[in-house]
Amino acid sequence: MMIKNWGRAALVGVSALLLAACGSTADSGSGGGSSGAGGVKTDKGVTDTTITLGVMGDRTGVFKNLGDALIGGNELWVSDVNAAGGICGRQLALEIVDHGYKADTAKTLYPQLEPKILGIVQLLGSPVLAALKQNLIDDNVSAAPASWSSEILSNPNIMMIGTTYDVEIIDGLSYLQQQGLIKQGDTIGHIYIDGEYGGNGLRGSKFYAEKHGMTIAEAKITSTDNDLANIVTGLKGQGVKAIVLTTTPGQTASAMANNAALGLNVPVLGNNPTFDPALLQSPAAAALDKLYVAASSAPFSSKTPKAVEVATEYKQKYPTSPENAGAQAGYVEGLVWQAVLEKACQNGDLSRAGIQTALKSLTSVTTEDLVAPLDYSSPGAPPTRGVYIAKVDQNAEGGLTEVAPLFTAPDAAEYKAPHQQG
Repeated sequence: MMIKNWGRAALVGVSALLLAACGSTADSGSGGGSSGAGGVKTDKGVTDTTITLGVMGDRTGVFKNLGDALIGGNELWVSDVNAAGGICGRQLALEIVDHGYKADTAKTLYPQLEPKILGIVQLLGSPVLAALKQNLIDDNVSAAPASWSSEILSNPNIMMIGTTYDVEIIDGLSYLQQQGLIKQGDTIGHIYIDGEYGGNGLRGSKFYAEKHGMTIAEAKITSTDNDLANIVTGLKGQGVKAIVLTTTPGQTASAMANNAALGLNVPVLGNNPTFDPALLQSPAAAALDKLYVAASSAPFSSKTPKAVEVATEYKQKYPTSPENAGAQAGYVEGLVWQAVLEKACQNGDLSRAGIQTALKSLTSVTTEDLVAPLDYSSPGAPPTRGVYIAKVDQNAEGGLTEVAPLFTAPDAAEYKAPHQQG
């Protein structure tokens, strides 16, 4: 492994993973291209020996534990691919930067990263994606987002890994109703961060409520609001029968603690970013038993064979790192990139334009049930609508136990995403 360090003013943190000899990155411009090894067309980020992909993650911000696990999953995938001989006669390399979940930092880092890479295997954060949307389009950089807002599907350069926040919430509320935890006509509270992440989750809860005669009691917060006592008190006064969260883990802790302390004790539904296993060591730990998580990827403790394989490898390589579903999600990001790269190689075109062509031709990318099969042929639509449902469990690795395998609720199947065509 080779590690590169840049000054914090320019770059918060960088690492390059190279498991075979490689030359300097080819840079003949995204609009051009040249013929490389094997007669394959290339431009930025590809040499005769190496394919370099970027990672723009969070190792120091509000999602740092999730971010570290995602990066670990990315690195495990690279290691596995390189050990098996690489792709298209080339080894894989990662250039990793830490934006700390700050859009302005990401804007500074992106121009330094872009010339070196073919595409981005992980781009974390809705605010960061919004800030870089036009950059990705202008540079024709394909990116797998570690953000699952259906709003970003208006960008043709995005390869969504799994389903979106709105669909996760629709599936999750369907599960709660199937279990008799909510019913037709109930009032459901939804606490959400003002912005694309929170707002997209709210879109899902509103859709579900309209279908089932329910009322959504909205509570909008900022990413820095950490005491939600007044919010939960207000929701109790409105007689909510459940609460939906699209929040940070710290905000989840406050919501859950007040759900218990105020005697509300209703089921709470979140998606992957809302939960961090570190909460099990927080003062809110005893109040987390009402929390359900709907997510595209399997929980860290999943017994799905591929999930077990990734978790085992992750624990061996990163024994002191946080155990959460980000590890499997990061690995899945890699598997989807692998399918795209292999198709592009088959087409003889590892240029950025070739990556786009390959992506749009894929109708069933399978990941051994780490996520549901993915179809990238329908512009603006989530590539899948399936989720796992997990529940907080103090004794489970990663803090979550799977309570429902991959499924797609009928309401989720018929939901039309905001940029879905047709």
